[in-house]
Amino acid sequence: MQPAPRRRLAATITTSSLALAALALTPSAHAASPDLVVAEAYGGGGNSGAPYASDFIEVFNRGSAPVDLTGWSVQYWSASGTTAQRTPLTGTIAPGRHYLVKEADGANTSAAPLPTPDATGTIAMSSSAGRVAVVNPAGQVVDLVGYGNASASEGGTAPATSNTTSVSRTNPCVDTDNNAADFTAGTPAPQTSATAAVTCTDGPPPPTGVVATVAEVQGAAHISPLNNQLVRDVAGVVTAVTSNGFWIQSTTPDQDPATSEGVFVFSRTAPTVAVGDAVTVAGTVTEFRSGGSGGNDNLTTTEIASPKVTTTSSGNPLPTAVVLGVDRVAPAQTVEAGNPGSVEKPGVPFDPATSAIDFDESLEGMRVGVRDAVATGPTNESYGELPVVPGQQVQAQRSRSGGVVYGGYDQPNSQRIILDDPLLPKGAMPVVNVGDTLTGDTVGVMDYGFGNFKLLATQVGTASSAGLQRETTATQTNNQLAVATFNVENLAPSDPATKYERLAGQITHNLASPDVLALEEIQDNSGAADDGTVDSSATVDKLVTAIKDAGGPAYEARWIDPQNDTDGGQPGGNIRQVFLYRPDRDVEFVDVTGGDATTPTTVVGTGKGTTLSASPGRIDPANPAWNSSRKPLVGQFRFRGKSVFVIANHFASKGGDDPLFGRWQQPTRFSEAQRHEQSRAVRGFVDKLLSADAQANVVVLGDLNDFEFSETANILVGSGSTALTDLPRTLPANERYSYVFDGNSQVLDHILISPALLKAPAGSHGPAYSYDIVHTNSEFHDQDSDHDPQVVRLQLRGGS
Repeated sequence: MQPAPRRRLAATITTSSLALAALALTPSAHAASPDLVVAEAYGGGGNSGAPYASDFIEVFNRGSAPVDLTGWSVQYWSASGTTAQRTPLTGTIAPGRHYLVKEADGANTSAAPLPTPDATGTIAMSSSAGRVAVVNPAGQVVDLVGYGNASASEGGTAPATSNTTSVSRTNPCVDTDNNAADFTAGTPAPQTSATAAVTCTDGPPPPTGVVATVAEVQGAAHISPLNNQLVRDVAGVVTAVTSNGFWIQSTTPDQDPATSEGVFVFSRTAPTVAVGDAVTVAGTVTEFRSGGSGGNDNLTTTEIASPKVTTTSSGNPLPTAVVLGVDRVAPAQTVEAGNPGSVEKPGVPFDPATSAIDFDESLEGMRVGVRDAVATGPTNESYGELPVVPGQQVQAQRSRSGGVVYGGYDQPNSQRIILDDPLLPKGAMPVVNVGDTLTGDTVGVMDYGFGNFKLLATQVGTASSAGLQRETTATQTNNQLAVATFNVENLAPSDPATKYERLAGQITHNLASPDVLALEEIQDNSGAADDGTVDSSATVDKLVTAIKDAGGPAYEARWIDPQNDTDGGQPGGNIRQVFLYRPDRDVEFVDVTGGDATTPTTVVGTGKGTTLSASPGRIDPANPAWNSSRKPLVGQFRFRGKSVFVIANHFASKGGDDPLFGRWQQPTRFSEAQRHEQSRAVRGFVDKLLSADAQANVVVLGDLNDFEFSETANILVGSGSTALTDLPRTLPANERYSYVFDGNSQVLDHILISPALLKAPAGSHGPAYSYDIVHTNSEFHDQDSDHDPQVVRLQLRGGS
């Protein structure tokens, strides 16, 4: 199963601020502190090479009057933490004076002690990143510095620190509310109330900022050319409002399609403007990267932070939306035409005409529309998201139902866009299946989050059903053995009865009760509870009973319990593969004792006497290829005298790969290295079977978490006279999918068969095999699993 991390807009944007309510603080006014500010922060104290033995926070009074510190404190959060650590302050800070707060000591006792501090705390600060605030007696943050990869800051974050460096305010008299502009990293220089006073005379006035247009703020690049600079007189009309900011769009565009005319203004709290207001904005240009410290793969969103907003008129018409596929057409099959590493690197070509990632960036923050949008994935009701393509000028391989097929790494289907609902009334996103249409114009503002550009809809077209129906496969004949695979998505006894009933209905009716069924993601008897349980008999029994209740056969089951918490998947779930088979169809399981979680099964004998040392058994379970991943389950079956070896797989997930529309181009598929090793391990076992018996009937199947054109599949197929046939490759292109991810219909599940199964036995009147991916889940909003099952009917005996 591919991970699909998604967040709602409010969560996405508020992570660029201090989530102050969660920290039990009252938000401050969005203005520079008139008196107390953070002057320096150092977290490397007492570490290796540290010049000082202790961490410290230094405060400075830039005002013209003394400040009584009764009730004041300094507070510290880790880079992305939500729990503050507090050190109370005492005494008074005179104008122009520093105040040193000693924090935790480190282990390096040879480092120098701090000058005599004015207050002492016990906070152990990070040496590289964090957040430090000065908080007044009312609980208001009057000044904040976020440094390193801190998830919150005033404006841009200050630089990261180290064991030997701190962040300090370049001019203690100046507070522009932009940490990136106000702070530098350098050698720690702690100062106390005994240090000579600085005469600020209100200091040099903060820079008023450069006059800029929205297009100049955005620039023809992924990073604003004005990043971390103060700007003013940025004019536009408010096009949408959310809980912590609003979007404006220029009414006097610069005619350069590479520069967006829209931008998000991050107010942190509920804005006072309304849609249709004409405003001018002054503030700091920042680049917000969604995902906090874990979002390094994501692009940034250009924002104007710490804004001062002036409304000049109200009730203005909104700029006309750019309609995708009509006014502008995204590059069809190219996310990034080059190979720059990071698209944010200075000097990387920015060309919306050739690279879809640049095309979408050039519309960031603008009003964008999609006319007669076609759903290429089902509505994700949990997140209010719906992937679509325009109803015009889409160049892509379409699926049988109107989706888009991911047919190669050079076919990313980059004209897709994900609709998202945070600006709509609750429940307003239409609930549709693949191929359904949103007739008319769907309009919103272009945004980005968690690896995808998203159109935050403000109005949606009228949903029109294409009438998609769940498929039903043919029933196997008396002489065919039907072998199927089905990922049932973390099936646990605690799942509602309806999930079991619906899965049983799919197995019985849509899959026509296959003779052998390999199931993936069967959880243990306690589900996701991480309590040491590994047995899954309750889960399996509940499904077998549901199948019988649905009018299906009385399946028997075989599996091997894994070791606790070693096979990945949902923590505590202990997912594994399970075989179901039909004795009523003369299918026998060849039981050979000795199989367990850690004992490898081996090939025994030769020719027709080839068998397994343990059946069911696991293939090479100690191989590092299976670390935190499911070990293959192999079993020997007999069908009316014919022996068949079935290997059920669930390879490592795609978690950790670069997203298609991420910062790093071309994307690196980090996770496939493990799947390549897993393929080699399974392929090696198949080679041993075919070496023992070249005519062995071998079926390799399951959720391989990789595509039919991938190297993972190529390794498993092999070459020469022993090559397996990967059956998804035999289907028409519009049928090659078992999973839909971000609007791309793709193959993750496979059935491969050995050469002997490509030949129909003597006296047969039909083909050697019949194969079908049975589309019952991936395209539907009301899924029973996120995967489609598939089945091959093997002609093992002659006759009709």
